[in-house]
Amino acid sequence: MRDRTGGLRRALRVSALVVVIASAYAGGVATGVMRSDDDEPAARHGVIDEAADRIATRAASAVDREELERAAVEGMLSELGDRWSSYYRPAEFRDFQSALEGSYTGVGLWLRTTRAGSVEVGSVQADSPAARGKVLAGDEILAVDGHGAAGRPLAAVVSMLRGDHGTAVQLTLHREGQARTVTLVRARVETVDVTIQSLQGGLLRVRVAAFTRGVGREVRDALETDPAARRGGVILDLRDNPGGLLDEAVEVASAFLDGGPVVTYERRGDQPRTLSALGTGDVSTPVVVLVDSGTASAAEVVAAALQDRNRAVIVGSRTFGKGSVQEPTRLSDGSAIELTVGRYRTPGGRVIDGTGIEPDVEVPAGSEPAIAERRAAEVLSGLLAALSSTGRG
Repeated sequence: MRDRTGGLRRALRVSALVVVIASAYAGGVATGVMRSDDDEPAARHGVIDEAADRIATRAASAVDREELERAAVEGMLSELGDRWSSYYRPAEFRDFQSALEGSYTGVGLWLRTTRAGSVEVGSVQADSPAARGKVLAGDEILAVDGHGAAGRPLAAVVSMLRGDHGTAVQLTLHREGQARTVTLVRARVETVDVTIQSLQGGLLRVRVAAFTRGVGREVRDALETDPAARRGGVILDLRDNPGGLLDEAVEVASAFLDGGPVVTYERRGDQPRTLSALGTGDVSTPVVVLVDSGTASAAEVVAAALQDRNRAVIVGSRTFGKGSVQEPTRLSDGSAIELTVGRYRTPGGRVIDGTGIEPDVEVPAGSEPAIAERRAAEVLSGLLAALSSTGRG
């Protein structure tokens, strides 16, 4: 309702996608070491290339050079101690990009890694093979086709879920102390990440499942179409939203702001940069944002911006707490590394990394979804009543 500046800055990818990196090279004690008489210079320059050449050509067990390169990159990333940084093979990076564009072949899951190194479901795409198999957000993935998931690079787990249309994949899941195995059939998933629903009393529920390409425009279009449809207020539902593209998150926040800051991020050695709202949003309709422990990354950016700018009331449970910026860089062979390049700060200067966002109105974690939705409607009703009792003269 305040701050009027403009300018949506360049996009940064926020990965909905979160990672624990496996160590690539391990030290050890060996016997029977033989000194080579052939200490010629390496065919390539650099210790990493030299070591890879020697291992590939002289080790008793054959190993693929591509696997050595992957291990080397993952080993370097492990030194960062950053579970969000990752390495993608060329095919994995193409899959990563297609998922952010909202179309891919798989089972319909967004995954993330926990601090303990396990892999869990961040969200489930509606009407996907995973949804039909009753996979739920928060389920831990123990194995994919019998291959353990814990400690494995997240990109590798995601890659195992992908495959040709119509092929089957077996998931071993853990939930509330019990393990179960489910077989899913891969399909072409065309994500529908924005759902608009008119509710009783003139309420408009805007559900954003992930910040894929085009989501910001969809939300803005929905709010510009029929103002009467939201006369009772807007419920922006970001529950189990794992994040995605930062520019799309900024555009969604812009739908409710008339300019001003949305988020600030700091890169090593650079001055802080502020990403601002577009400046043409609806600043009068009451807004409630629904969040939970699955609300992460770019979704937290939106919730925190609207909270700090006194534009919305946050209802639900504490959010995930991922406040770092990841940026992918493509390598010469089509693979890519995604590095954490900065940390977020909210418009009020808060750091949400590791702490998350505390809601204004708390709904106990694990409550039935309908409870939070009813609470949101009650809050909106109260906001409208407060607005109708004030005036200007």
